[in-house]
Amino acid sequence: MAQPLSADRLVAALREEGLRVVEHRSWRTHNRNGKGPWGPVNGVVVHHTVSSGAMSSVDLCYDGYDELPGPLCHGVIVKDGTVYLVGNGRSNHAGLGDGDVLNAVIAERPLPEPDENDTDGNARFYGFECVNLGDGKDPWPAAQLEAIEKASAAICRAHGWTERSVIGHKEWTNTKNDPLGFTMASMRSRVGARLQRKPDGPLPNPPQGQYAPFPGSDFFRAGRRSALITAMGVRLVEEGCGRYEEGPGPEWTETDRASYAAWQRKLGYSGPDADGMPGETSWTKLKVPKV
Repeated sequence: MAQPLSADRLVAALREEGLRVVEHRSWRTHNRNGKGPWGPVNGVVVHHTVSSGAMSSVDLCYDGYDELPGPLCHGVIVKDGTVYLVGNGRSNHAGLGDGDVLNAVIAERPLPEPDENDTDGNARFYGFECVNLGDGKDPWPAAQLEAIEKASAAICRAHGWTERSVIGHKEWTNTKNDPLGFTMASMRSRVGARLQRKPDGPLPNPPQGQYAPFPGSDFFRAGRRSALITAMGVRLVEEGCGRYEEGPGPEWTETDRASYAAWQRKLGYSGPDADGMPGETSWTKLKVPKV
């Protein structure tokens, strides 16, 4: 019986596997522990979000909705492979599933087809939501599949599990079909191969230079005032993306968002991925000076 990883150990395990990890908002104290047990843990469940757009999906998984409060998982894996941590403890992701499946995971043997939904999966599994429409047509970029592989392997490595401890939501319960678009057999094969070698090690730290690091997605909210927002606006104007009538200022506004959306489109993003909410990759490319 394995006890859940602490927040520090989870972050360290993911980064040691070579993942880019973003600690989203107050994820370290965000959980549903008051509604039921968390642990002992036995495996990892992979989901798709049935959504598009990186940050809107991350916020959805953090906040949840009226019928199902957040967190809706422990981490959200977006299409560029970044893992956003949104919960630490019990989360509303697996729901009820088949106890025979849980027993197979614990024994690390082939899974039976799920039948009876008689066991609380939220107490026993880590959950990763992966941004995808879940229609069988939305592509799974190589970077995202690699991140799913790495995140699953990181937790298995930390607990001494094999790849048989990694399952899809559809393998846990007969009421779900996720993830759709790749097979869990192929993903387990990838995880197993990764566990046969050493982890990739942490990504190199970005050079400490003249540019401001990404302040996190939660920074850009209505009412936020900061000289960093002005500096961002100046850079957007310099890149020909400014949509300001009177020039950028220190308060985050819808005009800042429209300007940043223009920058995202300039970088080649489209649709919900050009929603005007800064992300780490586009922010780094903007090269906002330190203030």
